[in-house]
Amino acid sequence: MRIFRPQPVLRPREQVEHQIREAIYAGTFIQGERLPAEAELARMLSVSRPTVREALRSLVAAGLVAKTTGASGGSFVQTLNHESLSTALYDSMEVILRLGSVDLAEIADVRTMLEVPAARLAAQHRTDEHLERLIRVVGHQKQITLEDPHVVALDMSFHSVIAEASGNRVLAAFIPALHQTTRPVRFLRLSPEVGQATISQHRAIIEAIRSGDPDQAGDAMRRHLEYLQRFSESGQNSASPGRVLPPPERTTADHVGGHR
Repeated sequence: MRIFRPQPVLRPREQVEHQIREAIYAGTFIQGERLPAEAELARMLSVSRPTVREALRSLVAAGLVAKTTGASGGSFVQTLNHESLSTALYDSMEVILRLGSVDLAEIADVRTMLEVPAARLAAQHRTDEHLERLIRVVGHQKQITLEDPHVVALDMSFHSVIAEASGNRVLAAFIPALHQTTRPVRFLRLSPEVGQATISQHRAIIEAIRSGDPDQAGDAMRRHLEYLQRFSESGQNSASPGRVLPPPERTTADHVGGHR
């Protein structure tokens, strides 16, 4: 006797959501494209407009669709790539961190777990363009003072370029998100000495990546992150005044980073 395996009957809203989701996955609706108007979707799917509106609201919450207002507004398919993944990760981790569901030290540990292998991979897969961008970042870092608003952006750029140079797009999404999350919630106490040491460590990482030595690159990144961890912990526990940096601006890899 054959076993009957019934499938749950979806509600109209769930059916609409499922069909639009599958159309996005299949490329019927491409990234950045405006979806048909609610009335048109309701006609096409033989459902009410409130049902379509409810389905679209779920797709917006899932990050597949974005809604805009105005004459040129509507529902648009979100651009889905490793950069949008990084933004979503940052937003989620920032909320979880502020709610106290995870500890900052846990995020810092994961950052080390990812950035050391990323440096190793970068030594193997980097291009001349990646190397030039890293050298350019450090060159800018040497020319600015601690009061310069680009300090934070330059540092994030340094670590983001290394993640990109690893050739792994998941690393390229996770590392900037982790880096960005650990910056705004920690009072970072900088001094000229720490700034100079950080630049020196950055240069050592670049040299290891330039030479194509994964072991050297991984060790240089580990020493850099351990130095920052010790410094941050001592800075947090110290009662002496220090330089407190503002939260970083949310920008692309070529404009993000500082002394970190």
